[in-house]
Amino acid sequence: MNGQKRSLGELITTLNATKVPASTEVVCAPPITYIDFARQKLDPKIAVAAQNCYKVTNGAFTGMISPHMIKDCGATWLALGHLEGRQVFGESDELIEQKVAHALAEGLGVIACFREKLDEREAGITEKVVFEQTKVITDNLLAYEPVWAIGTGKTATPQQAQEVHEKLQGWLKSNVSDAVAQCTRTIYGGSVTGLPARSWQAS
Repeated sequence: MNGQKRSLGELITTLNATKVPASTEVVCAPPITYIDFARQKLDPKIAVAAQNCYKVTNGAFTGMISPHMIKDCGATWLALGHLEGRQVFGESDELIEQKVAHALAEGLGVIACFREKLDEREAGITEKVVFEQTKVITDNLLAYEPVWAIGTGKTATPQQAQEVHEKLQGWLKSNVSDAVAQCTRTIYGGSVTGLPARSWQAS
């Protein structure tokens, strides 16, 4: 819930000027009110995502937005399961699963997020926490969001993020299939620093 047309326009100008390798997908997820604005201003090489949706096509759900509406605004991706939705608004894994299923049925690409708290990492139960959440997003694009590394001043090291990514790939291979594990992309959704990019190795 940040940005207005002026500041978002400046970011869009920067994105449009960026040279994107042919093998790289870039997805921009503005606030819902600016989906159409972003789609009109962004270079076609950059996809647009909504930040959330509800689990049905339409109905008496004031303030909600459906995947059908998101597509109508020109977005082709959707991000679901953010830590704020889970922590602030009480979204359950079951609700997120329903949203993911409906969004996929509507033809949207899904960036499904899962979270890990600092006390969970310190207790050594990272794998248990993320595997439980992964059950609902087994064949979609995943985003690992360590809550302790978002707006706290703490930053996960590339090694910490990569370790979780590798564990997730292993879980997918064992619990779904090798094919799904091979084609699933995992991204890191926490804070970063200005360290050289060469120190980061993505899955």
